[in-house]
Amino acid sequence: MGIRKKTTKTPPVLSHEFVIQNHADIVSCVAMVFLLGLMFEVTSKFAVLFITVQYNVTISTSGPEETPVNHFHHGIKDLATTFFYMLVAIIMHAIIQEYVLDKINRKKHFSKTKHSKFNESGQLSAFYLFSSGWGASILMSENLLSNPVSLWEGYPHTLMPFQMKFYFICQLGYWLHEDIPRQLVYIFLYLVHIAGAYILNLNRLALVLLVLHYVVELLFHMSRLVYFSNETRQSGFTLWAVLFVLCRLLTLSLSVLTVGFGLATSENQGFDLSAGNFNVIFVRITVLAAICLTQAFMMWKFINFQLRRWREHGLTQNLKKKQVPAKTNGVNGVNSNGADSPRAKKEKSS
Repeated sequence: MGIRKKTTKTPPVLSHEFVIQNHADIVSCVAMVFLLGLMFEVTSKFAVLFITVQYNVTISTSGPEETPVNHFHHGIKDLATTFFYMLVAIIMHAIIQEYVLDKINRKKHFSKTKHSKFNESGQLSAFYLFSSGWGASILMSENLLSNPVSLWEGYPHTLMPFQMKFYFICQLGYWLHEDIPRQLVYIFLYLVHIAGAYILNLNRLALVLLVLHYVVELLFHMSRLVYFSNETRQSGFTLWAVLFVLCRLLTLSLSVLTVGFGLATSENQGFDLSAGNFNVIFVRITVLAAICLTQAFMMWKFINFQLRRWREHGLTQNLKKKQVPAKTNGVNGVNSNGADSPRAKKEKSS
């Protein structure tokens, strides 16, 4: 009877398995189609719609020398740009996974559960590090930290600098590409809050809150990566727990200050869709309710997470106590359970 050779079957083209195995390559080809479209005059107008940021407005600054400054507002064409940068996010995700995370996984030999969580934390750590650094640079360049009144002063903030608008486009593109099953609720909340702030022209407040949140989440996922490499190193989780609670309080404080007091006392009240003004009491209450409910949900998940960690730690300590071997009393030759030790038995027999 002949030995049957092992053959690796290639899944049928365009089958579900084929798409899963080659999704990064497929997406790269789609992105290249848009880039190649820039080379031809017939397709360049269509390709520009996806690749470049839309709705450019040139404003001349007042002063001795008038210099033109480019600003941008949002519109329906941003959906096309968001789609393209969602493709870019998929490609970057595959690059980080193949050239960084997979190599570490092969060296560490993680279990199936740890392997999944390590990949998740590795991907999100890279994203949070990049996004928090980029967002902080925008905050500093726009002087939003040194002048908190600018969070609501001059609302509606329909015009944005290029960096700020591109930042929100990339944020939406990234969270649209995520497909972590156990994090679908969080992904939905990210999309609702970012898109809502972007449409309602609350981009300045959203940028501050995103940077705060991303810094805390970065600490959590970095602590989890360190924990996977050495389970005795858990100090990062303690620092994250403190900062997590402080971030929730600061988020609520800034939201109430900006929406509840700043916009409520603003002179520009009313609803004007063409001007991008949504400063009416119904919208303000809806925004505050959404933020408060989200913070309450996150605190509830945080408390459950901490209680589960404490229970697991208590069970581990109890198991360690039960596994302590019975000690031998060398003075009277009797074990801790009252029986003669082997040495005492030998002396009695002799």
